[in-house]
Amino acid sequence: MEVAPGVRIAVLNILGDTELTQAAAKALARQLPKEADFLVTAEAKSIPLAYALSVETGLPYVVLRKSYKPYMGDALSAETLSITTNKPQTLYLDEKDRTALRGKHVVLLDDVISTGSTLQGMRLIMQKAGAEVVAETAIFTEGDRAKWSSVIALGHLPVFVEK
Repeated sequence: MEVAPGVRIAVLNILGDTELTQAAAKALARQLPKEADFLVTAEAKSIPLAYALSVETGLPYVVLRKSYKPYMGDALSAETLSITTNKPQTLYLDEKDRTALRGKHVVLLDDVISTGSTLQGMRLIMQKAGAEVVAETAIFTEGDRAKWSSVIALGHLPVFVEK
C-alpha cells in the first residue's frame, strides 16, 4: 500500500483470518510477562487478536475506541496519527474501563506497529488512567527495526522506498 509518494508498506489485515489470528495469539501468549492483568488494544483491526490472546491467556481485554459514545461517561482520550489513514484520530478509554485499569499491569497490543503513533496514544491513555504498561506487543513491527527492539513481535516488515 502506498502511504506517501514512493513509500509503500506491507498491509496485514487479520479481520476474518481466524487461523492466522489464533496462531499469532498462541505464539504471543508464550512471550507475555506473567504479571500482566489486562490486554489493551485500539479499535479496530487488532480486536480479533485481543480476543484470541484473551482466550489463550485468560486475561481480560479492553478496547480503546476511535469515537466517543455517550455511555462512555468520563472517558480519557489521546490523539494519534495512523500511517494507514494519514489522518489524526482520537482514542477513547471508557470510564468503566478506566476504573478497571487503575493500578493494573497492562500489555499494549496492536496488529502492526509502524510509526508508533497509535502505541504512543495508548501509552498516554494508560498513564492518565494510572495503569502500568508492562509490555508492548504486535504481530509485526515495521520500519526501523532498532526502534522496536523492546516490542514483543513475531516478525518485522520493511518499509519499501523507491529510489
